[in-house]
Amino acid sequence: MAVIRDNMTAFELFQPTTAEAALALLARHGKSAWALAGGLDTFDWLKDRTKRPTVVVDLGAIKELRGIRATRDGLEIGAMTTLTEVANHPEIQAKYALLADAARDVASPQIRNQGTIGGNSCQDTRCWYYRDGWPCYRAGGNVCYADTPSAINREHCLFEQNRCVAVNPSDTAPALVALDAQMVVLTRRGQDTVNAEDFFIGPSVDITRMTVLEPGELLTAIRVPAAWAGARFYFEKVRDREVWNFPLVNVASAMVVSNGRIERARIVVNGVAARPLRLRAVEDGLRGKPVDEETAAWAGQTAVQGARPLAHNGYKVPLMRNLVKRAIRGVEA
Repeated sequence: MAVIRDNMTAFELFQPTTAEAALALLARHGKSAWALAGGLDTFDWLKDRTKRPTVVVDLGAIKELRGIRATRDGLEIGAMTTLTEVANHPEIQAKYALLADAARDVASPQIRNQGTIGGNSCQDTRCWYYRDGWPCYRAGGNVCYADTPSAINREHCLFEQNRCVAVNPSDTAPALVALDAQMVVLTRRGQDTVNAEDFFIGPSVDITRMTVLEPGELLTAIRVPAAWAGARFYFEKVRDREVWNFPLVNVASAMVVSNGRIERARIVVNGVAARPLRLRAVEDGLRGKPVDEETAAWAGQTAVQGARPLAHNGYKVPLMRNLVKRAIRGVEA
């Protein structure tokens, strides 16, 4: 199917000034409505005419969704806070440098000035078959075009293939999972909090979504607890170009090390599954081990167990293995 890349189809624009008003609009219009954050993912969809909402709810005028605030147990980041603000915030840099590094690695400075942490976390997959309007499983069809003998699938997944082999493209999402963050969601029933690890979902849960957000729901804030403040952090992203590109694979890790041994760790990779993948087997096996080459090699090898490469993405296996090794060593090659 050809991509039109022309003028957007007509829609009705609403610009509420409160989260409650935005929620009411989204609830009233249901699947016909689209929530607009920074607009970088949105305008791709609208200009390509792959998505054709009749109502767009612009969140830009809602002040309560912006800013970074200290809490009794860490920080709360408004979902409409720009990636530049997250990357440059002094307390995030001092205590949660993992998130600052991840935000700083998103795209380019111009995009970070406009893009928001909520939008980056909630963006849809970049699978070109899906985004170009092919009637795949994720779009409601009955085939995965990226998982056929003639498919171009060098950027697709290694794990948790379930009809769809698209990957999550976010840089901030694995950092939020590694930091054990909570996502604050406003629904018609009231405010709810969801662990970041559970916020992102794979096709076995719902093949049409990448997060738990349902039509009519709104991510309002992200809470980062103090439990990992000041830990030993590591973030690295491998991409085709230095700026703009989405990750081929990225890794985010938080470790508490005492006397040269790992007390606890959270290690998350993205770009290899439809959700940020927490490496629990690696985390469990790291407890009590020294931070050395042998431990790093074990972690890297354990991380890729169960990988199922497609025709053109086998390079991601050694790439992921080496990123996990570097995360343990804490050194970028």
